[in-house]
Amino acid sequence: MSGTTAFRRRYGASPLHLLLVLASFALAVYAGVRLLKGDTLGVALWFVGAALLHDLVLLPLYSVTDRAVQLLFRGRAGAGEGPPRPSVNYVRVPACVSGLLLLVWWPLILRRVSRYTAATGLPADVFLGRWLLITAGLFIASAATFLVRGWHESGPRRRAARRQRQGRRATK
Repeated sequence: MSGTTAFRRRYGASPLHLLLVLASFALAVYAGVRLLKGDTLGVALWFVGAALLHDLVLLPLYSVTDRAVQLLFRGRAGAGEGPPRPSVNYVRVPACVSGLLLLVWWPLILRRVSRYTAATGLPADVFLGRWLLITAGLFIASAATFLVRGWHESGPRRRAARRQRQGRRATK
């Protein structure tokens, strides 16, 4: 048994994976040390507040929303069926990306900061419209992908139905 095989059996992944995980931890420690150098108490309060906001408000909110979307898609397939259909991901992905964009840029989107006008070169009233356009574009692209995949997956069924129709015409 080679050393790599024994390592993979004990660790569960390749040595490269372990190296990348350790490098990401080192980078996170470096960023944390640099971040805490300025205002340690303020940063600690911000992290605690963000964790509480996420765990007490956002997690229940998006869990309930995700459950509602799962039930919506499951309703088409029939009640009581097994795990949620993967089609729910066509709603999850654009919603997640849009939510992340809102989370990162909310001061600009909600016009809460006026001092960035000089830095961005844009007036404060353009960010909401652009975020809405990006969100609409994400959902449109997701819907188009959903429809194209459905069309391609139904191809064998459509060909089989066409052959059946042609076979019935030939026997008449």
